[in-house]
Amino acid sequence: MKRHHLLHPELNRAIASLGHGDTLILCDAGFRIPRDAWRIDLAVARDLPDLTPVLAALMGDLVVEWALLPNELRDYNPVQHQEIVDLLPDVRIEHVPHKQVMDEEAAKAKVIVRTGAFSPWANIVLASIPDVPKWFERPGTKLPSWYEDVAGGMAANGDAPGHDGAAGR
Repeated sequence: MKRHHLLHPELNRAIASLGHGDTLILCDAGFRIPRDAWRIDLAVARDLPDLTPVLAALMGDLVVEWALLPNELRDYNPVQHQEIVDLLPDVRIEHVPHKQVMDEEAAKAKVIVRTGAFSPWANIVLASIPDVPKWFERPGTKLPSWYEDVAGGMAANGDAPGHDGAAGR
């Protein structure tokens, strides 16, 4: 059997398919998912499964460089916001308007995972990154100085390659 957290075969396939900078959206039951999106629908009933335990399971297998959270989640659903932030301790988090998550980010996401969460604005954009310490553990490879922040956690200060200051990219 599999050693890590996720048992869902399609979630495992989705995570394995992500490259550096690809995004996965973890969303609530009401999120408008584009017709052509790779949709993994976990929703069974109200709050089944809830978003927070699904995020915790994903974080056991997914290496995340940055996350986008809706401003509205922080402002109008602060308890859920804090639960999500607590599950992303080494991830650079940026806040954007919910409309940007619904429109722009949903159109760009490689995969969208729908939960049964009945929780307003609980929609998270997660950007993948290689597991940097493992990526550079081969004898003879050197970690570039500009990647040191990534090696110690995930890009905490926004100096990782490809960062242009706009929504984490």
